[in-house]
Amino acid sequence: MSEPTHGLQQWITKLNKAELPAMAVVVHDLLRISQSETASVRQLAEVLLRDTSLTSQVLRVSNSVYCNPGREVVRTISRAVVVIGFDQVRMVGLSISLLDGLLKGAPRDQLQSLLARSFHGAMQARNLAQYTSLANKEEIFIATLLKSLGELAFWSHANGQADELIAAFAEPDADRDRIVKDVLGTSFDQLTLGLLKNWNLGEIGQLVQASRASTGPAARAVHLGAAVADAAVEGWASESMQGLTREVAGLIGVSAEEAMQQILASADEAIQVAGTCSNSDLGAWIPRTDELPLDLSVLLEIDAPAAQSARSAVQEPILQPNLEMLKLSLQNMSLMIKSPINVENTLNTVMNGLHLGAGLERVMLAVLADNQTRFKAKRVVGKGTQSWPQDFELPSPKRQKHIFSYALHSREALWIGVPKTSNLDDMVTAEIRKFLGSGPFFIAPIIAGSREIGVLYGDMRVSGRVMSESQFVAFKRLTDLTGRCLEALSRRS
Repeated sequence: MSEPTHGLQQWITKLNKAELPAMAVVVHDLLRISQSETASVRQLAEVLLRDTSLTSQVLRVSNSVYCNPGREVVRTISRAVVVIGFDQVRMVGLSISLLDGLLKGAPRDQLQSLLARSFHGAMQARNLAQYTSLANKEEIFIATLLKSLGELAFWSHANGQADELIAAFAEPDADRDRIVKDVLGTSFDQLTLGLLKNWNLGEIGQLVQASRASTGPAARAVHLGAAVADAAVEGWASESMQGLTREVAGLIGVSAEEAMQQILASADEAIQVAGTCSNSDLGAWIPRTDELPLDLSVLLEIDAPAAQSARSAVQEPILQPNLEMLKLSLQNMSLMIKSPINVENTLNTVMNGLHLGAGLERVMLAVLADNQTRFKAKRVVGKGTQSWPQDFELPSPKRQKHIFSYALHSREALWIGVPKTSNLDDMVTAEIRKFLGSGPFFIAPIIAGSREIGVLYGDMRVSGRVMSESQFVAFKRLTDLTGRCLEALSRRS
């Protein structure tokens, strides 16, 4: 039986004999490309093409619904860059390299749980960097993902000593830090920094160190991202999560409720990306958000009626979601699929459901008109939308490529203005921004059977509040029901 590994240098030597350094080379090269303002598609492709398995997995992810909702076929790295964007391809390559490099063989629960938490934290930190316009979001993503590299590497390659650690942790009142030092001869933090330095990832190591003191915007994003992922395991309504939500709100300059919406959206994105980029079901280890209440003030112990009353005393009332109205709209549309009434009734129901039910402040149904040569506003609701039926029009999909035509072609509901769809920002043309303003919005196609009707659009531009994941879910459901109702009407006629 071989002697147990003990001490920092012995562990670095042991792990360097594993396949982890090969993973580190890919990470180092992709990181170097992210730091270069002149990086080319050719350079990115060269790094990825060195590993045929990595290349095939990047192409697989590039063809997934998450990255490529339009389902445009991608067969080469250069085509992947065109379809989903340079930064997205680079992030996918980084994620696959790191996840698969650590999940070789039969991974222990401890490894999968920690890796899922690390990946969740990395997505939270990357999106915080995006919200605060930090330039080095890739470095922030990698630093958060590798913040626990020492422990991840241990659970990935320790074998018998891992069993010893698990047994010691199970003892009553176990001092985890002391046990780790006794079993390994070093701490997980020291092992993390030692590996990063040994693998020429010293800049990432500096950011990891800085995050422990949370000094500077980038370090603070790393710290908060990792802390949110840890707190989520305790529960979305836990005391530690409430404190962190207020810290995030302060960092990105929004209310606590809006910060919680952003945190939950990042968690949902982490679940999707982890499931897409990893052969192991890491998404199952990240706390889900789909059963949380629409009113997030419940999670944050905010007196929602009192907060709304205070706002109303200063300005006109702000539209709030009405769950009963939303539920009624969904029920009525489900009934209209079975027993169609007329187009007017269908459109009234969906507009009321989105505006009064889901709380979207401005909603528009833009249909293909004039022999499908242009989009025109058919129905609108919300403050400042009265002139849209006369004034709003865009060229049809055949005449110009923009986000309305893309949404209709992709047949997928899209949340524009969040990191997940940043590769589509260029499709929000100057003409669209001039008419609708700047900021996030929802857009989805209305398809009646195989017939393209138009798109639904919704935003929160009146108050400038952040849009929520629960609103997006309601938007998608009502959009789908609208198409099914119109299809039922066409069959009846």
